[in-house]
Amino acid sequence: MTAVRRLLRRAPRTLPRPRTLRARLIAGLLVLLTVSCAAVGVAAVVELEHFLTGRVDQQLAEAGTRFPASLENTARPPDHDGDEHGDTRHQPAGTFGARLVDGTVTHAAVVPSGSGLAVRTVDLTAHDRRALAALPADGRPHTVALASLDEYRVTAAWGLDGDVLVTGLPLEPVEAAVHRLELVAGVVFGIALALTGVAGVLWVRWSLRPLSRVAATATRVSELPLASGEVALPPRNPDYDPRSEVGRVAAAFDRMLGHVGDALGKRHASEERLRRFAADASHELRTPVASVRGHAELALLHPGPVPPEVTRALERIAAESSRMGEMVDEMLLLARLDAGRPLERRPVDLTRLVLDAVTDARAAGPGHRWTLDLAEEPVLVPGDAHRLHQVVANLLANARGHTPVGTEVTVTLAVDGPAADGRGVEGPAADSPAADGRGAEESTGVEGTTAVLSVHDSGPGVPAEVRPDVFERFTRAEHRRRAGASVSGGGAGLGLAIVAAVVEAHGGSVALDSRPGSTTFTVRLSTG
Repeated sequence: MTAVRRLLRRAPRTLPRPRTLRARLIAGLLVLLTVSCAAVGVAAVVELEHFLTGRVDQQLAEAGTRFPASLENTARPPDHDGDEHGDTRHQPAGTFGARLVDGTVTHAAVVPSGSGLAVRTVDLTAHDRRALAALPADGRPHTVALASLDEYRVTAAWGLDGDVLVTGLPLEPVEAAVHRLELVAGVVFGIALALTGVAGVLWVRWSLRPLSRVAATATRVSELPLASGEVALPPRNPDYDPRSEVGRVAAAFDRMLGHVGDALGKRHASEERLRRFAADASHELRTPVASVRGHAELALLHPGPVPPEVTRALERIAAESSRMGEMVDEMLLLARLDAGRPLERRPVDLTRLVLDAVTDARAAGPGHRWTLDLAEEPVLVPGDAHRLHQVVANLLANARGHTPVGTEVTVTLAVDGPAADGRGVEGPAADSPAADGRGAEESTGVEGTTAVLSVHDSGPGVPAEVRPDVFERFTRAEHRRRAGASVSGGGAGLGLAIVAAVVEAHGGSVALDSRPGSTTFTVRLSTG
């Protein structure tokens, strides 16, 4: 019993419901048709049974009590009218007759088929005798199930001798006709349901074709990269009837796609104009900026006496022109990456590249504590060595420029995947949160081994309101993160944007995990 109860608890309490509109329409159609067929079938069977039973009752009324009354004359010799063993000349086969005296059955017989003048005596059971004795002698038809024979429709009436005469006709022909109708109705209705189901599937599918196209188009649109660039929307579906509800939905969806396509086209055209302007402006600014810087440096080399104020002004001009030149180069690089220009794809020794970048950072920021944690074997990745060096240098410059003197900066390079011999990615430090931050959650999405570069610092952290846009262009967080930083002034906010663009161009990913006292940038690149 315990096992049965457990199975009953695990069994579904409700039947599975159809999910799609097509399945619901077909299921509703079949349910309505099934209910209609069942109602028609039940009504036909009940009406036929009632009609045939009425015919039997009419035959009983016509037969009267002649047959059971003739049963008491069995002692007389037969006459030419055939009355010896009951009057059977006008009785149909199966007619039952019984005579009761003081509630006791004295005679019981039945007319067999092809009997002629003979009748067949019936041996009634005790139950049959009690059932016959319980019949009211009112002349009305009643149904009695006789174990010795079958189910009969009988009437009981008083005889001339004060006895009770029972006449009955079998209900077997009625039941046979009813069962025949049930079988025929079941087969016909089953075939009708099957044909209706097939026709309903075809009809509903044909009627919902515009809606199916709308759903397929919506699925394709949802899979398109709509964030940026040129987007080719799927073609429209003009094959619909605007007078129907499905047709109106399809027409509204097509109009919406048209508006979305126009908006995406205008946005792409605007992005192209802005990209061309940034590239052209950056390219055109390189020459005058270099000229200004050259003239300032040339003036500083003048052998004659120069007032200190002029020297200071010339130094500032040279410094700012150099800074402007770097900014122009960064903007031109971003414009080229946005245009999708391919980068070099050569094997790059990322270990050597990180060593050189950390050496340069240690020379530029001697006040920081620099720690390097490299993999045992050299890490090679395919890509552009110059651009990857720029990624590492920008991350180190960001850590140096946005943290106070004395901050510990840890650079870790490891391999994640089969090549790591099961070691996984080594954390940047024992207290680094990179293992449980967003950087650990994001991955390159490429199969095989992955080179993982992380730059961790113990500075004040990136403000929470800046973190979502930290890799966007011209994003600066100097008002909080730069408190007590080692350098004055700030960049244009393009360093991390270049990091993200270059890493994305290499098919990798970059992530940030930051909190007060701990900031980690994690770069993942495929080694394949």
